Amino acid sequence: MELRQVEYFLAVVEHEGIGGAAASLGVAQPTISQALRGLERELGVQLFHRIGRGMVLSAAGRSMVGPSRQILRDVTAVEDLLATADGELAGRLDVMAFPALVLGPLVDLVAEFRRAYPKVTVRFGELKSEAQAASLIEDGHCEFVVAHLPLDEDGLDVVELGEQEYWLVYPADTEVPDGPVPLSALPKVPMVFVPRGHSLADEIEEAIRHAGARPPLAVLSDHREARLPLVLAGIGGTLVERSIAESARDRAIVREVEPRFARRFGIAFDPETLSPVGRAFVELIRARATGPQGD
Repeated sequence: MELRQVEYFLAVVEHEGIGGAAASLGVAQPTISQALRGLERELGVQLFHRIGRGMVLSAAGRSMVGPSRQILRDVTAVEDLLATADGELAGRLDVMAFPALVLGPLVDLVAEFRRAYPKVTVRFGELKSEAQAASLIEDGHCEFVVAHLPLDEDGLDVVELGEQEYWLVYPADTEVPDGPVPLSALPKVPMVFVPRGHSLADEIEEAIRHAGARPPLAVLSDHREARLPLVLAGIGGTLVERSIAESARDRAIVREVEPRFARRFGIAFDPETLSPVGRAFVELIRARATGPQGD
């Protein structure tokens, strides 16, 4: 197995096809195809199902993603050691985050880190299930996971980053009383929710049920990012992160919730397996966590 083959494999995974991978790497598509087929022959497994022009990971391919990223991090770590010898840190920071948390404190951390280490690139991956945090790090898919707390730490270090509050958003023509809206008195307006099975969605639904409210359901969407557009289209109301709700004040009715609905969130990592880039990021995280806190 050659490092080039591993790089090509991950590029196809990240760009969801050979075309995007070739464009990102600046190589011809047949070069990547040949390298992948050679890798599959060496390993004796099929890494992708080839469906028309598409590429879908096989079970063997999915199991190889994490170790492949770990291989590249290990190689980059050697390059980092050479880079740090003359004062410049280089490499890649791999972070998987729950989609709703890729804003605020996390963005501020990454921006500050990039200012300090401009040769480091950052890769954000989507954390689909917060219950997978420990296994994703253990299997090498990433070095850091950002998720709501508490997490199943399982040997990980966890640093709290902040708190995320959820507000109500309704279509602009909705009649909603001023001030915080009690969950027990939610308007009889159809709602847009994500399916149960997501820990946060479960908590929100349980809080509404416990308050005795029964708003009708308009849309059940697996795509969290679709909630606000659906509200703005007049389909129904929803609960979204405060920053997202406030950004829509000029186009929708925005209200706080009573009792206040909020969850803490943090960043998890394994201190024993960090790359030089990861260790530098942890230094920044801990400095921000213990230093003066601003608004």
